[in-house]
Amino acid sequence: MAYSKITGSGDSTIHTSAEGLRHGMAEIPVRDGTMSAYYAAPAAVERPPVILVIQEIFGLHEHIRDICRRLAHEGYMAVALELYQRQGDAGQYGDIAELIRDIVAKVPDEQVLGDLDSAVEWAAGQGANAEQLGVTGFCWGGRLTWLYAAHNPRCRAAVAWYGRLTVGHGPLQVENPIDVAGRLHAPVLGLYGGQDAGIPLEDVRRMEEALAGGNEAARASRIEVYPESDHAFYADYRPSYNARDASDAWGKAVGWFDRLLD
Repeated sequence: MAYSKITGSGDSTIHTSAEGLRHGMAEIPVRDGTMSAYYAAPAAVERPPVILVIQEIFGLHEHIRDICRRLAHEGYMAVALELYQRQGDAGQYGDIAELIRDIVAKVPDEQVLGDLDSAVEWAAGQGANAEQLGVTGFCWGGRLTWLYAAHNPRCRAAVAWYGRLTVGHGPLQVENPIDVAGRLHAPVLGLYGGQDAGIPLEDVRRMEEALAGGNEAARASRIEVYPESDHAFYADYRPSYNARDASDAWGKAVGWFDRLLD
C-alpha cells in the first residue's frame, strides 16, 4: 500500500455506543496459549450469529472495536482478535514500512487462520451460534477475509474491505485471494476503491474472472468498486474516509450478512 505514516483526521471519527450490548476484552484460548480479543454482542439476543472482524494493518485499535459494536447493534456477536500478539505491538509504530518489516511480514497466514478458528469456538462457548458464521476484514484483514472464506467450511458469508488480491506483505504469506478464488466455502462481497493505487483495477478484474470460473460460492461472490474512493475509505479516523461511499458500503455489507446468515 502507498502508506508512509499513520495519520488521522479526527473530525469524522465515529464512536458507537455500547448501550444494549455486552462487550469488552477477553482472553481466548489458542493453540499455544491465549490471545487478547474484543467482542460485542446484543445483550437481548440469544445465540446470535458470529462475525469475525479481522483488523487492519494497525492491529486491534479503537476503530476495529467500534466496528464490532456496530455489528452487535445489527444483531451479531462480533469478535476481533489481536492477531499480531505473538509478533509485537502495532500501536508502537508510527512508520508503516517499519511496522510491515518488524511485525506484519512475520505473521504467517496459517497462524492467523488457526487463531480465527479458535475465536469461533470461543464464541460458541459464549452462547453464540457458530453455525451462522461470517467474517469481515479491512486492509490487511480484507486479504485474510478471502483466505478465511476458503479455509473454514463452516463460514457462510464474508465481506472483504479493500484487501490485497494478488500479493501479501511478506514471504510467510504464500497464497493470495486470487489463488483461492475458485474454492471458496462462502460467497464474498469485496468492497474496493477505484483510486486505490495499491490494488489496481487490473487486479480486481482478474479476481472477478477467477470468481466467475470457480465453484458455486465463488460465482455467488461479487466485487463493488467505488470509483471516487481511495484505499481505507471506510476508516472514519483517517483522511481517506469517504462518508458517502462508506455508508453505502456498510449497508451492502450488513445486507450481505443478513441474507446469508439468516
